[in-house]
Amino acid sequence: VWAMSGPPNFVCRAPSCMPASRASPDALHARACHDFDMAATVLIVDDHAAFRSLARAVLEADGFDVVGEASDGAAALAAARALAPEIVLLDVALPDMDGFAVCEALLDDRPGSAVVLTSSRNISAYRRRLHHSRARGFIPKHELTGPALASLASA
Repeated sequence: VWAMSGPPNFVCRAPSCMPASRASPDALHARACHDFDMAATVLIVDDHAAFRSLARAVLEADGFDVVGEASDGAAALAAARALAPEIVLLDVALPDMDGFAVCEALLDDRPGSAVVLTSSRNISAYRRRLHHSRARGFIPKHELTGPALASLASA
């Protein structure tokens, strides 16, 4: 897991901090502990349906509200405009656009969004590009967890 900067945000495990539908000891809330907070909303962008399904299951189990999925860059931009997610989990390699270009376009449209890049390749393949990117960070697909995403999104 790689982050641009900043400490990880506190992740609350208290049932009072989670939506009623996710109040279990195994679920995490992705934001600071406040009774009035709602789960952070996430858009998952990846051209592999199996990964989108896995990521949704992992993130929802950890208390995130996955509001949508997209399989390419154009769909990601449209979904982000329509759904206004707080976090976009974005694959670097998409069939129609480069993930770094999608990241820049997303942040031009919605500067407050947290974009976290992901790939099946290791971070070393993207280190230079990540350094120049406005993404909050990078998570290899095999390391995706709710706490890791929360930490990067709050960086």
